[in-house]
Amino acid sequence: MTGRMREGFHVRTAGEGDLLALLGLYRQLIPDDPELSLDAARDIFRRLGTYPGSAIFLGSVGDVLAATCTLVVIPNLTRGGASYGLIENVVTDAAHRGRGFGRAMLAEAAGAAWRSGCYKVMLLTGAKDPATLNFYERAGFRQDKTGFQMRRIPPRKA
Repeated sequence: MTGRMREGFHVRTAGEGDLLALLGLYRQLIPDDPELSLDAARDIFRRLGTYPGSAIFLGSVGDVLAATCTLVVIPNLTRGGASYGLIENVVTDAAHRGRGFGRAMLAEAAGAAWRSGCYKVMLLTGAKDPATLNFYERAGFRQDKTGFQMRRIPPRKA
């Protein structure tokens, strides 16, 4: 769907010029997150670009950033060398929720993963809210594995 419109919703990959708006949208995901300088964001964005197939996807309505998610394509030495994708930082602006934009973002990221040769796409959520879990299931994800994590930074408050 990159570059196409859906009900006035346009999906594309992010560029460095999008970082200020993107950081603002991330504030809705994690309001208490430490502020990231624009210079630091540029450095991180450039590092993400060194992973082939990885991207930050943006969904806009007109000139307003409405949704985003990040896909990281990870090289792999199993599954015949097929990479796998990890989706993170899924957020839709509160004013644009319930319109299918989040699902469109996930579909775009998954499609990019398939085009990059990934054999699977994973995402994790700390959400316990059934509506959030149903959102991911309606987007095609299945909760059929057990996930574990170690954290250096405490999880965000739900």
